[in-house]
Amino acid sequence: MSSIYTPPPNLSANPSAHIECRHIGREQQPVLVIDDFLNNPDWLVKRASEAPFKPDPGLFPGHRTPAPSVYTDALERALPPLLAKVFDTRPGDITRVESSYSLVTQTPASLKPLQRIPHFDSRHPRELASIYFLCNRLNEQYGGTAFYRHRSTGFESITEERFKRYMQALEADAQQVGLPAADYIYSDTKVFEKIAEIPARYNRLVLYPCTSLHSGVIRPGFDFSQEPTNARLSINSFLISR
Repeated sequence: MSSIYTPPPNLSANPSAHIECRHIGREQQPVLVIDDFLNNPDWLVKRASEAPFKPDPGLFPGHRTPAPSVYTDALERALPPLLAKVFDTRPGDITRVESSYSLVTQTPASLKPLQRIPHFDSRHPRELASIYFLCNRLNEQYGGTAFYRHRSTGFESITEERFKRYMQALEADAQQVGLPAADYIYSDTKVFEKIAEIPARYNRLVLYPCTSLHSGVIRPGFDFSQEPTNARLSINSFLISR
């Protein structure tokens, strides 16, 4: 007999959460960090342990599966006042939210060139991304999220207006210094400078503009486990405006 689904007792924003807004780099992009974000985060970990993860068909270097809708509901209830204050969002800017459990499982040797450098999630200046860390409390050494500046252009974010120049600059970088080594980026390189790092912490939510150049901090010795309770478990969300 299959188990009967029971909703979480109270998957809601924690009124005692610690909220901090940081402004990073020369562009002073806002990054919102909320510690102890939700009540009952352990329920989300339990749900992840029962979920059918599959390899991501895109550039995310690992496995994903949809997050419970109650998590997205909690975001949509808790965030609007903060988003308006920190990111200057207006009614109608965010039209939908997509959330997925994520596990980094791809070994460095198998990474494609674009997976070895910082990425941006969208060129739309009003769209936002978030990562919600559910790493086991004993495994918070799993890397967090870092933000970067592209050295030759000085760009810390990629908009529609910057995209063509940025892509041309990446091609020039490849010709001058070669393709990046088959590894995750986690510190300064000849092409990128790290401007900020937010460590992973259980029940920590980090929000930032989708245009920001960023990457997960996956250092040597990382355990690429596919077991959610022992892995770098997170929920990644995109707050989309189209």
